Amino acid sequence: MFASADSSTASSDESLLARYREGDGAAFEILYARHRQGLYCFLLGLSGKPELADEVFQETWLSLIRSSSQPQGRATFRTWLFQIARNRLIDHWRKHGARQPLHDSYDEQAHAVSDEANDPEQLLSLSRDSQRLENALQTLPADQREVFLLRAHGDLDLAQIASLTETPLETVKSRLRYAQQKLRRLLAEEVLT
Repeated sequence: MFASADSSTASSDESLLARYREGDGAAFEILYARHRQGLYCFLLGLSGKPELADEVFQETWLSLIRSSSQPQGRATFRTWLFQIARNRLIDHWRKHGARQPLHDSYDEQAHAVSDEANDPEQLLSLSRDSQRLENALQTLPADQREVFLLRAHGDLDLAQIASLTETPLETVKSRLRYAQQKLRRLLAEEVLT
């Protein structure tokens, strides 16, 4: 029989997914509740369009429901879920002939600003106005925005982000640092003006 609701909330994502695949609908509800907000915020931040974020969000969950596969290797459920979402967004851009900002090249060294790094969570708490933060996020190059959003909303560590984006770890670290520096500068400038 299935575990009680109290023990379900303490279950790992991977065990919840396995239980869902065995027919436990409540396990899916717990997974969805755990990851829906972070996943949606990631997609909205990356796409910059609520309607596109909604569409890809739904496609991601439908892909998970229809799939019989599990996270592979050392990937966590969260990393796997965000990889599905990222792939669906890239597929959407390809299908509609849109520019794929995640594949654009960007010279990070040319845009570096020296400053000490803060946690993404600290940067998010600096802005009381989510629209100001959203506007600032949209000015970031897509690869920096993606890393920042995966860290802030996906709660992924840098190694997981490197694996998910198929990017060297040092590049991920640089992108996060540059994103944080630029966001800090943009948000500070808005406060002063």
